[in-house]
Amino acid sequence: MKYSYVESPLGALLIIADDAGITGLWLPTGKNARQPGPGWARDDAAFDDARTQLAEYFAGTRTEFDLPLKPVGSEFQLRCWAALSEIPFGRTASYGEQAARIGRPTASRAVGLANGQNPISIIVPCHRVVGADGSLTGYGGGLDAKRWLLSHEAAHSGLFAS
Repeated sequence: MKYSYVESPLGALLIIADDAGITGLWLPTGKNARQPGPGWARDDAAFDDARTQLAEYFAGTRTEFDLPLKPVGSEFQLRCWAALSEIPFGRTASYGEQAARIGRPTASRAVGLANGQNPISIIVPCHRVVGADGSLTGYGGGLDAKRWLLSHEAAHSGLFAS
């Protein structure tokens, strides 16, 4: 496993990959913060594309990512995580809407649990999922980070332009 750090307005993001693609991207805050594991090798050059695309995202000039991803999870988790990428930049969806999107309309709690295990934050945008009433609910990187990401996307999406 190789890893690097990507500087961001939210702090240094830990990114990891195997030969097939990115397997993890974690914020330095919240309950899902991670550290490099035993046997991982730092390889900054291996993440040049990811570093560039994340810098563009944080600059407000990129709304979608084009990177090889290889999240590891159950079939249900993988379906939930794939559905996250269907939420457009600058928009949000509820857990219920996500459950319906994957064909499991009564599974909003299970979707929430799966989203909480999303190993590739920001690129797989679990921060775009909110409570049914629009409230900010759990986020592995912490609610302050979720609030920042949603505010950043709203400011750069053109949805609220006058």
